[in-house]
Amino acid sequence: MYMKTLITLIVVALIGLGAYVFFYTPDTEEYTPSVTEEQSTMEEDTDTMDRVVEVEKETETVIGTSVEGRDITAYHYGEGNTELLFVGGIHGGYSWNTSLVAYELMDYLEKESEVIPETVRVTVIPTLNPDGLATLLGSADRFSANDVPEGNTTAARFNANDVDLNRNFDCDWQETGKWQNTDVSGGSAPFSEPEAEALRAYIGDDAPDAVVVWYSAGGGVFASSCHNGVSEETLALTELYAEASGYTAYESFDFYTITGDMVNWLAKEGIPAVSVLLTTHTDTEWSRNKRGIDALFATYK
Repeated sequence: MYMKTLITLIVVALIGLGAYVFFYTPDTEEYTPSVTEEQSTMEEDTDTMDRVVEVEKETETVIGTSVEGRDITAYHYGEGNTELLFVGGIHGGYSWNTSLVAYELMDYLEKESEVIPETVRVTVIPTLNPDGLATLLGSADRFSANDVPEGNTTAARFNANDVDLNRNFDCDWQETGKWQNTDVSGGSAPFSEPEAEALRAYIGDDAPDAVVVWYSAGGGVFASSCHNGVSEETLALTELYAEASGYTAYESFDFYTITGDMVNWLAKEGIPAVSVLLTTHTDTEWSRNKRGIDALFATYK
């Protein structure tokens, strides 16, 4: 009798244990995100990756603004570590063709990007003086030669503070400088003008390996120095660009005394730089300058 009772208790216990195991759901089950949550997380990761790629492939930088608040923009091409910087439009509408030749360079690089060596990054600042350009055109946006009105463009040479920006840099700076036989303002101090300060800040951050600055008019490639002699790198850059383009090479600009000159300040900073003077105030002489630019690419690759 006791044996039957014991067997009955064992059977009941086993049945109870089986039911417990069958129906029990632990409180600590593994969390599985919903489809919506998974999708949200993936979208966040994708957005982050897109932002990283966008930064890595940055193609333009606003380096500063003019007196009247116009952007001064640098456009970048190539991803190398050697930077070649080209600058136009420091004299605004007076030398509007120096901005136009910079735009032609940008078109060239956009259409034929393979010409840029893998080791090179090209930066183009087409208009350092957008207010001066706007004085002539009524707009500082991109333009063509057909958009330029005829007439005296002297007033368009200066920025909105009536300062000659190429007299506002820190090499032999004077408050009153010379432009040919005319007195011009060099500003209240070196880099007093936001346009000059924008370029100084960019140079300080990026330290390009070589700089070409376009001016007009006169025709020629001029080396830079600031009482420290023409460096071997600058002299080589001058001769290279001149030989390829067909311009005459000059070791110095001595037609009249200039103060606060941008390329001479670059020489003071130890950066090889040349002034390329277009022959007239209207022609870009693109084919000549293209040869000079291609020669730089072949040398700095």
